[in-house]
Amino acid sequence: MGAGSTTETPAVDAYPTRDKAPELSETPRRDPVVWPGGPSGPLGPGELDTYDRDGFHTAERLLTPDEVSSYLAELQRLRADPAMQDDERAVREPDSDQVRSIFAVHEISPILARLAADPRVVDRVRQILGSDVYIHQSRVNYKPGYGGNGFYWHSDFETWHSEDGMPRIRALSVSISLTENLATNGPLMIMPGSHRHFVACPGSTPPDHHRQSLRRQEIGTPGPPAVRRLADRHGIVQITGPAGSATFFDANCMHGSNGNITPYERANVFIVYNSVENTLTEPFAAPGRRPEHIASRTFVPVGDIAR
Repeated sequence: MGAGSTTETPAVDAYPTRDKAPELSETPRRDPVVWPGGPSGPLGPGELDTYDRDGFHTAERLLTPDEVSSYLAELQRLRADPAMQDDERAVREPDSDQVRSIFAVHEISPILARLAADPRVVDRVRQILGSDVYIHQSRVNYKPGYGGNGFYWHSDFETWHSEDGMPRIRALSVSISLTENLATNGPLMIMPGSHRHFVACPGSTPPDHHRQSLRRQEIGTPGPPAVRRLADRHGIVQITGPAGSATFFDANCMHGSNGNITPYERANVFIVYNSVENTLTEPFAAPGRRPEHIASRTFVPVGDIAR
């Protein structure tokens, strides 16, 4: 698929959701987790098997302490930058004026662009997805101490499929921690094995849904009975560890995080990679596309950006 190209909308929606599916319905996954035919990389057979089974892999201390300090300083610079205050790429907390997330950071910051193209990250992604990849979305998530809000249970793919037109489950997120992730400061939580079934979510997508959902998501989240069923079946693990660690997790993993009332902030960079063989079509369950800074339609392989 060439740079900047698009694909035609598939005739059949492989993963119906929202007003196209019955509430509480589950669709068995129709796509591989670890895709065949990809390049070799740093993950060994055991690590790939674990990723296939659980849907995630954590590489502890992937970044050096000096790199962590540099990237964290860049996150703090972006948050304090007056030019970002009225920028639509900056998302506020639902109940305050604090910055919750900043999107498209690999386009805003040359420093974070280097991180997004780092072979230590991208080589693992290509190995799992079995192809070249492009950046579907990048963002920084700030969860300050004394009140940083959480993110409710959700599968990213449910939103990317319904609102962005991502056809198949051939994408993953990388969460790179720039502060220590403690059990108490709102770390990422994942239900291991939940990526094996696609869970339809109730509701109909309103126009410009992203303006609300990025602050507090309600449409595109499973109801309490579905969350309980999944938790009983799969359990819940907290992703904790030192700054500089990176967690690679499948686009269809059910995940979320609690709020942070501790004094210890949590700051992470999220980079979403999608296969160049899985480029976006028109949304499957939304009235229109989300903005480019949330769902890129410039399908340039990461290696081409680096060169």
